[in-house]
Amino acid sequence: MYLLEIRDITKRFGGIRAVEEVRFRVKDGSITSIIGPNGAGKTTIFNCLTGITRPTKGAIGFLDAEITRLKPDKIVKLGISRTFQNIRLFKEMSAIENVMVSQHCRTHSGFLGAITRSRFFKNEEKSIREKALEYLELIGLESSGDMLAGNLPYGSQKRLEIARAIATEPRLILLDEPTAGMNPQETSEMMELIKKLKELGRTVILIEHDMKVVMGISENIIVLDHGVKIAEGNPEEIRKNSLVIEAYLGKEH
Repeated sequence: MYLLEIRDITKRFGGIRAVEEVRFRVKDGSITSIIGPNGAGKTTIFNCLTGITRPTKGAIGFLDAEITRLKPDKIVKLGISRTFQNIRLFKEMSAIENVMVSQHCRTHSGFLGAITRSRFFKNEEKSIREKALEYLELIGLESSGDMLAGNLPYGSQKRLEIARAIATEPRLILLDEPTAGMNPQETSEMMELIKKLKELGRTVILIEHDMKVVMGISENIIVLDHGVKIAEGNPEEIRKNSLVIEAYLGKEH
């Protein structure tokens, strides 16, 4: 079963072509990597998938629904969440508060309930905190819940971003360079976390420059160059593809 289908997505910014007629499908419960040189259009595709920007043309299907023109909050509620290349935590809030805030899209207590502190509101707040603790345990930060997010080590902040994404209860998680800036130990731990997400039934798409990570966890790899898809396949197929080698290493004259 295909969870996501990208159909000829094109995005132009004025006269600049960021993405040109890119198409691919993502199987439910799989790990897919999108790779390519800087400026290849990878993050633009993530932005189109999450409603941050709208494609110039083309369509996006998710769970048999058309999401091309939906706003970000509607897309999150349908079951797509993401992290960003640059960490976007609430650094003056604790780790657990960061995760609790992310569950807002799944809560039902309104403004009046929060003001009156109704029984329903208190029960829901308790449930949210318990779930947040579960998500922190999943990423290995259960002992750091009360620490300010800004005081966590860099690798822990990256994992906390993933916990916030998971807290929206998504079917599909988009990870934008999850191992960027990490040391080898942190990178290894992140790879295991991504595998764990798949084991929990999540579908993952990641943008990544570390080829050891890409080749080590991906089932399918999509390669972009100057906004155009130049290759797609499993790690072995991509490793041997001449167009991919040329895009990364340059053409020998």
